[in-house]
Amino acid sequence: MPATRPSAHGAIITGWGAALPPKVVTNDDLARTLDTSDEWIVSRTGIRERHVGGTTAGLSIESGRQALHRAGIDPRSVDALVLATTTPDRTVPATSATVQHELGLSGGAFDVNAACSGFVYGLVVAHGLIATGADTILVIGTDTLARIVDWDDRGTAFLFADGSGAVVLQAVDGPGELLGWHLDADGSAERILYADVGDTIKMDGKEVFRRAVRIMVDSAEHSMRHAGVTADDIALVVPHQANIRIIDAACERLGIPLDRAVVNIDRVGNTSSGSIPLALAEALDAGRIAPDDLVLLVGFGAGMTAASAVLRWGGRAA
Repeated sequence: MPATRPSAHGAIITGWGAALPPKVVTNDDLARTLDTSDEWIVSRTGIRERHVGGTTAGLSIESGRQALHRAGIDPRSVDALVLATTTPDRTVPATSATVQHELGLSGGAFDVNAACSGFVYGLVVAHGLIATGADTILVIGTDTLARIVDWDDRGTAFLFADGSGAVVLQAVDGPGELLGWHLDADGSAERILYADVGDTIKMDGKEVFRRAVRIMVDSAEHSMRHAGVTADDIALVVPHQANIRIIDAACERLGIPLDRAVVNIDRVGNTSSGSIPLALAEALDAGRIAPDDLVLLVGFGAGMTAASAVLRWGGRAA
């Protein structure tokens, strides 16, 4: 049953960080080489610009270092690093090994690839590690999708971007933040969004849109049910930033007003595994999350995967 058992060790997020490459590519920039326009892209996706550049390891190191600093912890006290990414810098070893070394961590390190759902997958795994005895876990979501985008493809070039977000999870006495969670995958839909090794992203946009809203809503409802809460209880939704129309439709079906959702897709595009942690960090920096708030993280990705989690910010002690 995907709900936190009362006997499990709890965890709370004590630090967060974000990293974006300095190079910004606007819709007007893309319109110089593609048969498109700023108006066309914004009306269909909500995206106005995106950040491009850097490596998965480099961005992960930047966001991870910020999260560790904010949490005020010694990197050597981290028991494990969980890096969610679908764009590792190399086939072998895992990119998390590079990040672990550069940050001075002493624990284990591994990558998780669940595409755009990856960060929530990693967050749930990290809570599991703490429930079984770990004290501190660093969870990072990073993707550098610009490397696997066909910049001549009018159907995908304007969607994807690069970015990273990170959180530090620390064990607490008693229940932590995670109240309910849901992970899902449907391998029969893998061919509607994929990239073969050495090739670029291929996407059936209409089919992705058709399925995305349904699986986001389904996953969110599972998590809320396991947490024993309703949409009216949710203070803030942090959705995967894939398309503003998908976010809007999912919120409408859940009965949550769009003004209770974090939306930054206009400035960052779709950063896959980096999407949810980037949006979460932005909301925290803006003061949109208060102690005891119920926060819903929800996303979908290639696979097709889906993932969601309900957090009581600060845990029960809040």
